[in-house]
Amino acid sequence: MKPASLSQLKQELKYRSKEELVELTLSLTKYKKENKELLTYLLFEASDELSYIKDLKSEIDEEFKQINRKTPYLLKKNVRKILRDIKKHIRYSKKKQTEVELLLHFCKKLKEMTPSISRSTTLLNIYDRQVELIIKAVKSLHEDLQFDYEDELREL
Repeated sequence: MKPASLSQLKQELKYRSKEELVELTLSLTKYKKENKELLTYLLFEASDELSYIKDLKSEIDEEFKQINRKTPYLLKKNVRKILRDIKKHIRYSKKKQTEVELLLHFCKKLKEMTPSISRSTTLLNIYDRQVELIIKAVKSLHEDLQFDYEDELREL
């Protein structure tokens, strides 16, 4: 079965009643955790982005504390998982400032992590890629915010 295009779906949704839309939305959330997370963000957290960022930073801190450091393989795997979760939340928000804040926090935590990332080429590459993404995102922000974030970028 070929899925309908976005414009076709949009047109069809216009003709549905409020009750039908609620049912469709709830059925979407039953099948994928990401759909439920996105709907939670849109309904409850999108109105207070600063609180959302703060909560995510504390989650990132907690995940870094729980990283398995027994082998380099597990360490890299855990770091990638944290980054994947961060990217998912950035996709939900679609705001450059949120992206910059979360990636900066990730890079700071990665830099202070023990064992040092300088021993691992993979972790250094991940770190470098994220710094490049931060620089790119900062350029699209307001000038005042750019100045604030450039100070933080110099620390990295």
